[in-house]
Parts: sequence; C-alpha cells; structure tokens
Amino acid sequence: MLRSFLVPFLTDPLEASFFARALLGGSLAAVLCACVGTWVVLRGMAFLGEALAHGILPGVAISVLLGLPPVAGASVSAAVMAVGVRTLTKRTRLSNDTAIGILFVGMLALGIAIVSRSGSFAVDVTAMLFGDVLAIGPGELWLIGAALALAATGLTLCHRPFTALAFDERKAFTLGLRPERASLALIALVAVAVIASYQTIGTLLVTALLLAPPAAASLSRKSVVGIMALGSAIGIASVVVGLYASWHLAIAAGPAIALTAVISVGVASVLRAPRPSRPMPRTTAPAESDQSCPAHA
Repeated sequence: MLRSFLVPFLTDPLEASFFARALLGGSLAAVLCACVGTWVVLRGMAFLGEALAHGILPGVAISVLLGLPPVAGASVSAAVMAVGVRTLTKRTRLSNDTAIGILFVGMLALGIAIVSRSGSFAVDVTAMLFGDVLAIGPGELWLIGAALALAATGLTLCHRPFTALAFDERKAFTLGLRPERASLALIALVAVAVIASYQTIGTLLVTALLLAPPAAASLSRKSVVGIMALGSAIGIASVVVGLYASWHLAIAAGPAIALTAVISVGVASVLRAPRPSRPMPRTTAPAESDQSCPAHA
C-alpha cells in the first residue's frame, strides 16, 4: 500500500523534463551557494549576501529595457556594490554594515525607480524575487555549472586568507595575507553565486540557500570543509523537498525551497545534542594565548 503511493509520488514529476532540469539546476545552485555561504556565515556577513541579492535590480532592469542579457546588468550592479562598499569603508569611518546598508537601499531604490519610469512591466520584479526554477534551460545549467567551477577554484586558492581573516583581520595582515584583497575576493564570490543563481531561483531563494544550509551545518560541524559538505547536502535536500512539495501541493517552487532551507536550521538546532557546561574555576589571571591562524581549517 505504501509502495503504491510512494512510487508515483516520486516518479510522476520526473516524467516532466522541466522538473528534472529544475532538480539539477537547483542542486548545482545549492552547492554553489552553500560553499560560498559558509564563509559568509563564519564571518557574520549575512547582510552582504542580502544586499548583493537585491542590489542587482538596477542592472537587471536596465538590461531588460535595453534588450541586453540580464546577467550583464547584474554583473555591473554587483561590481558597483563591491567597489562601493570597499571605497566607503576605506575612505570614511563608516563600518562595513553601514556602507552595505547605504548602497543596498540606494541600489534597490534606483532599480524600483527605473522599473516605475519605464511605464510598463517589462521587468517582472516578482519573478526576480521568487525566480522560476521550473523554467531552467540548458543555458542556465551551463551558467550555474561554470559559476560553481569558478567559485570552487576561488575558494581553494583563497582558503588560507579566508581562514586567517575569519579569526583576526590584524593577524592576517601581519601574516602578509592582504586582508583587504581577501575581503574583496569574498564579495566577488558572493556576487558570482548571486548572479549565476538569481535568474533561475530568484534573489529570495539565493539568500535562503546562501545562509540557511551553512548555518544549519555549522551547528554540528566545526571544520570549514565539513560545513561546506554538509551545507551542500542540506541545500540539495531543500531543493528536492521543495520541488516535490511545489509539484504535489501546487505552490510556488522558489518559496517552497526557501522555506525548506530555513526549516532545516530549526531541525538542526533540535537535533543538536546539548553539551554539558563544565565551568573551570580560575585561581589566577589567564595568560595571553597565541592567536596564530591555522593554515587549514
């Protein structure tokens, strides 16, 4: 009885070619976002991912209105955001969060102004936010795959600077790891993940996959590689569960995947085994510890 229900439940959607492409494209995007998002979570830069995801709206709007590929406009907007954040924080006393917030609001307002000025709905803001994962085509699959390969290369080359930067920016500077360049590289990798994924899964879903799976994985894994691996698995599971829920419950696919990813954090926190606290009495002042950054996480 159970088998007669499960078999069509799992196989019927797969008979549609667009559903299979959605599974593949969503899974590639989940791995891409989980790997890049691991460093976003570890460095506490969640606002950066949100800002980049929505700050690309002006470039996309202009590209669509001019008949250009949306990816081109998204790339320009992301570059403006990245350079703008570094410029504001370097030449002023503003913090990273303040600079990101100012540019985020400015870019989002500019994008909405461009859409309203066009006098039409040539740019579908709702589709941009929630995506259309079921409309993924071969071109989008190649784009996400290429972005994943590029991000994997960047993460491998920048592993040591990112690790040092996550512990202590001053220590990274003394080690000659150029923290400013490492920060800019991380912003660039986040931009790559957002640009490659937003067309198919929407900026809302990009943010969810960028933060939720790595956050859930960090509750039970301590190494960077472990968080990336488990986060990728959680992201893929979120895509699969969300797509099947969308198919059988007749709900939007993008929000279903995003909601599943967010729920994974709650599930991970419940499954996390509580650790007994053992306070150690201090009879003397603690000695200053050596905070040298490990070469490998």
